[in-house]
Amino acid sequence: MRSGLVLAAALALSACAQPVTLPASPVAAGPGIAIAATAVALNPQDPDQDRVGAFRYAGGLVLSSPDTARFHGLSDLAIGAGGAVTSVSDEGDLIKARLVLDKAGRLAGLTDGRVAALTNPDGKPLQGKQEGDSEGLALLAGGDLLVSFEQRHRIWLYPAAGGPPRPAPMPEAAFPDNGGLEALGPDPASGADAYVAGAEESGQTWTCRVSTSCTPGPVIAKPPEFGLVAVARLPQGRTAWLLRAWNPVRGSRVSLVVRDDRAEIAHMELARPLTVDNFEALAAVPAKDGTIRFYLLSDDNFQSSQRTLLLAFDWTP
Repeated sequence: MRSGLVLAAALALSACAQPVTLPASPVAAGPGIAIAATAVALNPQDPDQDRVGAFRYAGGLVLSSPDTARFHGLSDLAIGAGGAVTSVSDEGDLIKARLVLDKAGRLAGLTDGRVAALTNPDGKPLQGKQEGDSEGLALLAGGDLLVSFEQRHRIWLYPAAGGPPRPAPMPEAAFPDNGGLEALGPDPASGADAYVAGAEESGQTWTCRVSTSCTPGPVIAKPPEFGLVAVARLPQGRTAWLLRAWNPVRGSRVSLVVRDDRAEIAHMELARPLTVDNFEALAAVPAKDGTIRFYLLSDDNFQSSQRTLLLAFDWTP
């Protein structure tokens, strides 16, 4: 990206968001990659549509990389200071990048891309789907990175200071091979080392702490065809939950639900003809005026028939 675009992105981010400052990455930076970005309309059949209910569209991109075959299968997302992007893939890779916003603060691209392999406790790269199916991530305030895995269900903590991961507290529950802890996110209101985890199929949630264990939380109400795939804690005791469904007739459908302890506050549905794919990742960035910027990222499952989409929506409580 040109330096002017990067500067514009930094200025826009500092004006509209108050992300937590995080220390250096707990996983060593991998080789740099270019990330190509093509803008997409919210509704290809009606390019003037700019909102879904109370959620205003703030730009969307189809993402790819000409430099690596590993920029696929992205399953969760975190946005840190200065628009720093962290994502994990279905095959055990960690993707780093930085958001580029235009002068109006809309999503325009990604720059500073890097890809690195997640390691096992022996310090060796994860091998194969059975070991490397990373589905959720949580960046804690101190910089530690938590990653949840399916197939062989577990949560590992990658220390902020670097080095191999270690096991983190895990809910005492049984999960299907491909239906584990897809939803994972930091829970700062419960403690600096706290995180929330959610099971895809049952909708059961837990609040966990690195220093202790996991405690059952609410079961997220959802239609049976939907799975719970991502979570983001919000200010004022609110939480955003991302639900996803697919069938061959209707294709992908996504529900973003904002709730507090008492009731649903807001709800957004994405389905055809809107731009939609296999969204599994969610990040939320609060702005100074109280607006929340939501970023949704899709997992293309390493399939040419699917896309890696990154969409942005602004919601004012």
